[in-house]
Amino acid sequence: MIRVSVPIDLRAVVSNSSTAFALVTPLRLTDIVATAVVVSLGERAPQDKRERAVRRTLDGLHAGEFVIEIDGRVYSHAHDVVVCAGVIALRFFTRRAYRRAA
Repeated sequence: MIRVSVPIDLRAVVSNSSTAFALVTPLRLTDIVATAVVVSLGERAPQDKRERAVRRTLDGLHAGEFVIEIDGRVYSHAHDVVVCAGVIALRFFTRRAYRRAA
């Protein structure tokens, strides 16, 4: 399980004059996955390694090699939008393993 802190989108709060965006943040799954990969590698990992790992992980997501569970909800499409707040927990499952577990 990988835990990722979700940033508050202050630009959306100001431009829409809505406090709803201060409570939750809509993010594309690709952005969440990229952040999770960087978090899992650690801040001391070389930049080229981070870029390769993010690219490979996103390629796998686009190819349908795995699904991602975020706080109990399953996502399989890279362009899905996830509404989240605080800290989210991600778990990656290969499609074959996820079908067996469900």
